Amino acid sequence: MPYLYNTPEDQQAMLEAIGVESMDELFDPIPAELQLDRPLDLPPAMSEMELDKHLSTLAAKNRHAGQVVCFLGGGCYDHFVPAVVDAVASRSEFYTSYTPYQAEASQGNLQVVFEYQSMISRLSGMDVSNASLYDGASAAAEAVLMAITATRRHGKIVVAGSVHPEYRTTIATYLENLETDLVTVDTPGGVIDPDLLAAAIDDTTAAVVLQQPNFFGCLEDGHRVAQIAKDAGALLITAFDPISLGILARPGDYGTNIAVAEGHSLGTPMSYGGPFLGIMACDQNLVRRMPGRIAGHTVDRHGNPCYVLTMQTREQHIRREKATSNVCTNQGLFALRATVYLAQLGPQGLRETANLCLQKSLYAAEQLVAHDRFSLAFEAPTFKEFVIRDAENDVEGLLKTAQQNGILAGVPLGQWYPELADCFLVAVTEKRTKDEIDSLVSSLTNSSTPVHAPV
Repeated sequence: MPYLYNTPEDQQAMLEAIGVESMDELFDPIPAELQLDRPLDLPPAMSEMELDKHLSTLAAKNRHAGQVVCFLGGGCYDHFVPAVVDAVASRSEFYTSYTPYQAEASQGNLQVVFEYQSMISRLSGMDVSNASLYDGASAAAEAVLMAITATRRHGKIVVAGSVHPEYRTTIATYLENLETDLVTVDTPGGVIDPDLLAAAIDDTTAAVVLQQPNFFGCLEDGHRVAQIAKDAGALLITAFDPISLGILARPGDYGTNIAVAEGHSLGTPMSYGGPFLGIMACDQNLVRRMPGRIAGHTVDRHGNPCYVLTMQTREQHIRREKATSNVCTNQGLFALRATVYLAQLGPQGLRETANLCLQKSLYAAEQLVAHDRFSLAFEAPTFKEFVIRDAENDVEGLLKTAQQNGILAGVPLGQWYPELADCFLVAVTEKRTKDEIDSLVSSLTNSSTPVHAPV
């Protein structure tokens, strides 16, 4: 009976096999202060009904997302999730299904993948999309590996300092054992300086990595950066915010070769910083270097429409050293959520959502800088996020006080940028109301009366 616990006799036989007489002797080398004291100091056992009530009482002490106002950003945002997303994604045929291997048995899942790819390609302005990766950071790192193999340049990757610091750390990890240098171009003004970028690039550069809008919420000059990369024979990798494309130019419109994104904002709620969805799209000539899978649309022998796995370079199917796929089942589920979300909003809904994020973030920034204590750290135009500088240099105290008032006011930047230790990043999504924004301002300025102004 392999599913039953070991009997005392079984345990004694194992102890004898390893040459000890008892469990105490087995654990004796472990310092006493690291061992559990027995008997354990536990309360009396409860019935199921008593235990249920006890756990409910403990859970009631927690503060859930509905009890706080969230202005956190930096890659994970509190966007609205339509009910239809949960309704479709929770259906058993999607929620419990495995990654499709046999096309004839997975038509529903393959259709979702095909529709997801079609929407991401249209959204990003790129030729083709894959079937998703783990998260935005790993998608950016995979894009770097694609660029190295496509250009056959192994000298360097040039990345803007305004790219998410955790994306840059992930890229550095991927390149750790390769003969490729990661060169970071500092962005003291919040955006990359084209002249500094051009000076950092040479004929060994495989790719330039840009984020649009960048980690600070600032808008980069994508056209200029793309031209500099093209003139040097390097590829441009752009990490984009999917919501921003409701009003901003698409990566493909300004010459991006590989576009990546964090798809969390497309229909997935915040939950302890995840789960995430890695988006990747690229030019047609790079398709065979793209990790993941690509589903295609065709017809069967009777002429009926059907879906197939057009490309699936998994290690089970080809030689291991040529495999590029690392897509997994749960990412397929979040690709489904993104598909339902985009289908629900449509182009007009996405445009309205992006515009609300823009207008509300501008209002929040205006209200904060109306107080002498605060100023904008950068002059560049922003979308949804902006960096506030605290003249009193007490970011930790500010954010702690706001949290005590039920407001998650922002992300401190000193942990990644020492020169910005007096700054914090504020994100304002379409969910934030004028009253909530005024409460943010009131909490941060210790004002008893919120500042009011028209949006």
